Amino acid sequence: MKKNKYVLSATVVFISLFAGLQAIAQSDVSAIIKSGREDATKLTNAYLSPLFKGLGTGLNSGWNNTAHSKNLLRFELRFGLTGVIIPKKDDVFDVTKIGLSNHIRPSDPSKVLTPTVAGSKTPGPQVDIYDDNNKKIETFTLPQGSNLPFVPAPQLQGTIGLPKGIDFTLRAMPKVNLGSKFGSLGMFGAGVKVELLPLIAGKTVDKIFPLDVAAALGYTQFNYKLPVNVQPGNAQPKDAQQNTDFSNQSVDAKFSGINMEIILSKKFLVFTPFLSVGYNTARTNVTLKGNYPIVTDNDIVTGEKYTTFTDPVSIKQNDVSGLRTNLGFQFSLAFFRIYGSYSIANYNSFNAGLGFGLGK
Repeated sequence: MKKNKYVLSATVVFISLFAGLQAIAQSDVSAIIKSGREDATKLTNAYLSPLFKGLGTGLNSGWNNTAHSKNLLRFELRFGLTGVIIPKKDDVFDVTKIGLSNHIRPSDPSKVLTPTVAGSKTPGPQVDIYDDNNKKIETFTLPQGSNLPFVPAPQLQGTIGLPKGIDFTLRAMPKVNLGSKFGSLGMFGAGVKVELLPLIAGKTVDKIFPLDVAAALGYTQFNYKLPVNVQPGNAQPKDAQQNTDFSNQSVDAKFSGINMEIILSKKFLVFTPFLSVGYNTARTNVTLKGNYPIVTDNDIVTGEKYTTFTDPVSIKQNDVSGLRTNLGFQFSLAFFRIYGSYSIANYNSFNAGLGFGLGK
């Protein structure tokens, strides 16, 4: 039962990630790879860019809803969900403005806008692929979007109080295998928060300053792997140098984020509003791994011939880097907690969560 709960939660929460990576990895992988390693990487990156930015922003969300640190050995368990809002401008991209080589061109020069993963479920325009001799060798349609209004990202975490106004938070989702269609995923992270004023003024701080002030740092990493199956069919290797082992194909993805913030809050009985200002950064590392048999020649006499491409797509980049402001609240009633916040950054987001805690 516990495993089934994880599977259901992961499937619902990460449906946008599955949809985006599957569209690239399974629908048009042969044609995209045939466009060349650099062009394939640029097309994949442009299509999935809103997903990368959204997930990176979401991983950095929901760490704290109050500046007050847990008292010694007091603990809290909480589950939160962030929705990262994708700006309309990122629903499409222009294929002529992402630095593609002359080997790949729009079939119709007047149709250059195509959906990103966040865009409409309308197929993109056709593009043609040319060889080094300017001979057209392939035409394919760019993938449609998934109508993503926002990117969801969960936070499952536990916090315990340490001495000197410090509390420690651990985030975790055990590795879950969702089968060959959806792949496997896992998440972990850790954070620390230090309440500043008691370190300076001791226990008399409440009489000096009416607000709680804290500094916090958090790191989260999400790992995902999706099996891919591209086989040569009736095609034969171009020559004896082509690798014929195609059992190692997959999309390997790692998303990581760092969030640093200064938090101010004030408790009024059971209600605590807070404001935080900080800096966050997120990194994407996505690779289409393995060997892929891509038809590069079709002769009437000898038939189709394939060339083997190894690890043809590799994206390693920072997608999020900048200031971030959060405004939200914590509502506490006995052991029960309710959280909510809104974040203003390059990609705005909202966060809500429930928690169970022992002590202040």
